Amino acid sequence: MTRMTGAGHGRSPGGRITLVTHPATTATTVAAFPTDDPLPAAGATAARSAAPALAGYGSAGWSCGPALRCRQTVAALGAAEVTIDDGLDECDYGSWRGRTLDEVAAADPAGVDAWLTDPDAAPHGGESVRDLLYRVRTWLDGTASGAPRTLAVTHASVVRAVLVVALGAPPSAFWRLDVAPLTRTDLSGRSGAWTVRRTAERLRPRA
Repeated sequence: MTRMTGAGHGRSPGGRITLVTHPATTATTVAAFPTDDPLPAAGATAARSAAPALAGYGSAGWSCGPALRCRQTVAALGAAEVTIDDGLDECDYGSWRGRTLDEVAAADPAGVDAWLTDPDAAPHGGESVRDLLYRVRTWLDGTASGAPRTLAVTHASVVRAVLVVALGAPPSAFWRLDVAPLTRTDLSGRSGAWTVRRTAERLRPRA
């Protein structure tokens, strides 16, 4: 059974981080801003099938975002003990949560345009892209002082933000990155000096 624990720090700096995105949910398939939706049965099955692909990460310290779909993913992947970390939470989409992008664009086209072009815009009342990047940078800095190897289950928005921060790219690059469900992204290094080793590789069952 997966045991959830609180966040902890204070160990040697540097190391390796593997980010795993949760499987697709109903919101993913209809291009909606998610609520705290659970994994569908197919998603949980896909995660269980992909678990052997992470067999080489036995020494990693597991973390995940607080969303139900992330917690269900780590359970399906077979993690024995997991730290719940708010730094890995989905971007806060405020009043847009539960609505599709098409619905929001029809009701507030100017708001969607601002959100897609201005990293400081938060027309939904939640996080702007810059807010998300700051949160993710803080998480990376904290993780650099944690376990030598970390495996974190999170959301595509968080992985995209991690890549922007790690590469020192401008905030506009956030919209140019495609991160699919149930993929892994690897980084190594330390605070302010990360190397991207693998980007959004699909987790597949081992033959």
